[in-house]
Amino acid sequence: MKIPNSQLQEKIRQQFEAGPYPRKPLEESPKEDYDFLFIHNLVTPFYLRNKVVVDCEGKVILDAGCGSGYKALALALANPKAKIIGIDISEESVKLAQKRLHYHGFQNAEFHVLTIEELPELGIEFDYINCDDVLYLLSDIVAGLKAMKAVLKPDGIIRANLHSFFQRNFYYRAQTVFRMMGLMDDNPGELEISIVRDTMKALKDEILIKQYTWKPASEEDPEYYLANYLLQGDKGYQIPEMFAALKAAELEFISMVKWRQWELIDLFKDPLDLPAFLAMSLPEIEEEEKLHLLELLHPIHRLLDFWCGHPNAAKPVVPVDEWTDADWKKGRVYLHPQLKIPKLREHLLQCITYQRPFEISRYVPGSTINPVKLGNGIAACLLPLWEEPQPMMSLLERWLKIRPLNPITLEPVRENEAIAEIKAVLRELENFLYLLLQRSG
Repeated sequence: MKIPNSQLQEKIRQQFEAGPYPRKPLEESPKEDYDFLFIHNLVTPFYLRNKVVVDCEGKVILDAGCGSGYKALALALANPKAKIIGIDISEESVKLAQKRLHYHGFQNAEFHVLTIEELPELGIEFDYINCDDVLYLLSDIVAGLKAMKAVLKPDGIIRANLHSFFQRNFYYRAQTVFRMMGLMDDNPGELEISIVRDTMKALKDEILIKQYTWKPASEEDPEYYLANYLLQGDKGYQIPEMFAALKAAELEFISMVKWRQWELIDLFKDPLDLPAFLAMSLPEIEEEEKLHLLELLHPIHRLLDFWCGHPNAAKPVVPVDEWTDADWKKGRVYLHPQLKIPKLREHLLQCITYQRPFEISRYVPGSTINPVKLGNGIAACLLPLWEEPQPMMSLLERWLKIRPLNPITLEPVRENEAIAEIKAVLRELENFLYLLLQRSG
């Protein structure tokens, strides 16, 4: 029997009222989870869209479905000069979120008991909206997207996500089993959790639903069961459904949040040696089709996690690969602000001192599948970026001082050779947004 939407939404509210999510201790902080903060830093999505480094000072950020406030805390840490506003349907969650932000010293934050559909009642426009692990629980995802769009500034950006139907498929089967057992008729508690635990442990290890869902390391964690086996209102979606919802809400897709992990070409052993048909067809297909092919072939992502905004809000951009020599000479180089951390700089200095490669991806691994390393000479060249942005020509001058001679011929390095080397490094690092390149004018 299908549960009416109003009853289902009340069940969802009750579940999170009884167990605010995530259940992290008040004193716990993501301040050293640099990958997590990289995603929540406004510079990341705004640069992806406009290739401009934004200043978060004065920005107003909404955490739509803030839960217990852990992600609101991440938004505050990543954007320290912004105002944080959180909403949630659970009064207990809102109380905990407010308490969490105050505990960590963030006074420029406020929280409200409110549904996403009621957002316009706040009378506030937002520069950025974070709607993480919430949208798929709404009875109408298009209505949710429209409500967020209604309070989004013209150049604002929304981050939202949907559960992946393919990646979560075995969990949905498990939820059906436990729904048939009556464990989701009311708000699941300790009794229902214990029944799920006993059932899963009783299954043979080779049973597929156990192979693909059971995590012995989490068997004593109540949140593991409530967020997976017993999650009220949980639904899975596919990429075409995601794009259809964006179209219906009149929103424009910007990028997947972990965009470098959504590269279809990376699924192949040798991207430069594809079968003729694939080599000809893959470059021609639309972004939606590429993403859908990837989720069909290799559904590793729990979330279809994306950024979107108002149609035609993106400013005209000249891709770095199309920059002229004049663009490069006048260009300015920025270090992503989330990498300006003492621990990273200390590691960088050690690598320079002891002439070891510097693995920059060690701190933000979500930007890439493979490690990204810099030779100690290049690392030394980029060192001033940890203090402030640098003109391209300043980095060139520094590179010529660090490496004045060609190590093979021992001839002086010519300026055009040095420029080519610097450009190659900057292009690679810009692909992962470790460095941000901005044209002048």
